[in-house]
Amino acid sequence: MSSVLDKGAPSCFGLLAEFPNVDDLLQAIHKSREAGYRDMEAYTPLPVHEVCHALGYRNRLPFLVLIGGILGAVGGFALQYYASVVDYPLNVGGRPFNSWPSFIIVTFETTILGAALTAVLGMLALNGLPRPHHPVFSVPQFKMASGDRFFLMLLSRDPRYEQEDAEQLLRELEPLSLAEVPHP
Repeated sequence: MSSVLDKGAPSCFGLLAEFPNVDDLLQAIHKSREAGYRDMEAYTPLPVHEVCHALGYRNRLPFLVLIGGILGAVGGFALQYYASVVDYPLNVGGRPFNSWPSFIIVTFETTILGAALTAVLGMLALNGLPRPHHPVFSVPQFKMASGDRFFLMLLSRDPRYEQEDAEQLLRELEPLSLAEVPHP
């Protein structure tokens, strides 16, 4: 096991442990949570749903998309209502000014538009994107995160985080390497 820990650094962004497979990563996540750590990140070369569950992530995007769709529907209907009833009431063929059946198509389309825009913008916002640089990019071993390695980072902003305790916990998990992630 190699180590790139700099003992002289006053503070760090977190500790990054490298694991050879997803089972070791999941075991490390469970052990870290048992030790009281809650603020951690995992990096994998492929999607692993068990990692999200182990980290305790909740997906808020579906709720945001629902709200975006509802706002799109209300906005589309309100726009048509205002134009047909308030601003320019025009009686065509004896129909009422608020002829909601004729509003359905545009209301449906604005619902889809609101939901789709919320999905894209919500995904970018919840993922913190665009992010041209992240502190973990300064660790040389991290380039393998897109290849065949799995990483767990205990973040220093975690209330439970103490440099020595976190290092000892990660060393007990026998990672391939352990690195200190410097602050940006």
